[in-house]
Amino acid sequence: MSKDWSHLFERMPELLAPTMAKDHPNLPVVKEEGCYYYGLDGKEYLDFTSGIATTNVGHRHPKVVKAIKDGADQLLHGPSGVIMYESILKLADELGKVTPGDLDCFFFGNSGTEAIEGALKLARHVTKRPYVISFLGCFHGRSMGALSVTTSKSKYRQFQQPSGLTYQIPYANPKECPAELDSDIYFTEKLEKDFETLFKHQVTPEEVAAVILEPVLGEGGYIIPPKSWMNKLREICDRHGILLIFDEVQTGFGRTGEWFAGQTFDVVPDIMAIAKGIASGIPLSATVASQELMKQWPLGTHSTTFGGNPIGCSAALATLEVMKEEQLLDNTKKMGAYALEKLHLLKEKHSVIGDIRGLGLMIGIEIVDPYTGEGDGDALFEILDLALEKGVLFYFCGNASEVIRMVPPLTVTKEQIDDGIRMLDEAITSFEKKSVVKA
Repeated sequence: MSKDWSHLFERMPELLAPTMAKDHPNLPVVKEEGCYYYGLDGKEYLDFTSGIATTNVGHRHPKVVKAIKDGADQLLHGPSGVIMYESILKLADELGKVTPGDLDCFFFGNSGTEAIEGALKLARHVTKRPYVISFLGCFHGRSMGALSVTTSKSKYRQFQQPSGLTYQIPYANPKECPAELDSDIYFTEKLEKDFETLFKHQVTPEEVAAVILEPVLGEGGYIIPPKSWMNKLREICDRHGILLIFDEVQTGFGRTGEWFAGQTFDVVPDIMAIAKGIASGIPLSATVASQELMKQWPLGTHSTTFGGNPIGCSAALATLEVMKEEQLLDNTKKMGAYALEKLHLLKEKHSVIGDIRGLGLMIGIEIVDPYTGEGDGDALFEILDLALEKGVLFYFCGNASEVIRMVPPLTVTKEQIDDGIRMLDEAITSFEKKSVVKA
C-alpha cells in the first residue's frame, strides 16, 4: 500500500458517493493501534470512537490479528450450509455462554442492519402477525425493513416510503419528566397509556408481531431510559403475546459494562440483534433467539452467502477471549465512572455543555446554546474539529447532531481518558473564545 495517497484523497468526491464520503471528519489515516489512529499527516490521534463502538478490544489487538491470519491459512469463505466449518460452530457455542436467558441459537450475517432484518422476519414468521412497533428516536439501519422502524432522523426516510406495517411511540427520555414527578412512575404510566392509545386507535395487539428498540438510544442521542420503564415494556409484551426485540448492535459486547445492555436492565428479550463489537471490525453480525423460536424458521425462509464468514468467526472468537482475559467488563465500568466524574467537572467550566449521560463507556456529552439551552449541532462540529486539531477524535449523535459520542475502546486507561478530556477542554475553551470575539 502506498505511503502517500494524498492524490487519491483529493479525488475522493469523484470516487465515492457523497453519502459515503461526506461523513465527519474524514480523517486520512495510515494505521491503527490500540486506542490510536495514525494520520497521513504523520500525527497520532487518540480515538474515542472505536470505529463507532466496534473495536471494543482496541484496534488491531494482537490476538485478533493472529486469529485472522491463522484463519486465512485455512478458509476465506463459507458459504455456511453448503459447507460447514469449526469457527462458526465454536463461535455459536461460545456466544451462547454470554448471551442472556435462553438466547443461544444464531443466524449469522454481515452487518447490524442485516441482523435487524433477520429479527423482523423471524418475529413475523413465528407469530404470523404483520405489524411491528418501534420507538421514536431509535436507529436500526437504512435498508428498507430496518428503515421502517428507524426514526432517529427523518432524512433517513426521505422519499423512501418504508413499509407502513410499523407504528411508533415515544421513547423514555429522563429529561422530559416533569421536575415534580417521580421518573419511574411517570414513564411506566406513560408507556401504558401510549400502548393503550395505539391499541385503541391504530392497531390491535393481536396483530403486532414484535416491539423493537435499542436498550440505550445510540444514534438518537445516547438516551438511557429508566429500568422500571424497560421492565414495564417486557410486561406489556408478555401480556399480549408480542415478541420483544433488543437492538444491541451498538450496546453489545461490553459497551455498557455488561455483555449486553439488556442485562443492565434485568430484561431478557425474545430476539436480539448483535454486530459491531462482535469481531473487532471484521464484518459479522447475528440474529439471536432461543432454539424454540429458531426451529420455527425453516430452511430457505432466510439465507446468506457471506454471513458467518470463517475469518470473521475466528476474529469474533479471539475478541471474546480477549474480553474475558483482560476483564474488559470491569474496566468498562471503572473507566466509564471515571470519565463521567471528569466530564461533570468539565461541565462546571463550560456553559456550552448541557446534559452528560452514560452507561459504561457509552457516553453522551450534549452541546447547547448557553443562552437558550437548546442543542447546538453547529457548535458541536466546530468543537469536534478543534478537538481533532488537538489530537483526539470524537463522533456525534442526536436528532440535531447535538451530542458528542465518547466511545473509546474498552481497553482505555485513566491516562488516555485524562488526555482525551484535556484536549476536549482545550477545544471547548478555544471555541468559547472564538464565540466571544464573534459576538
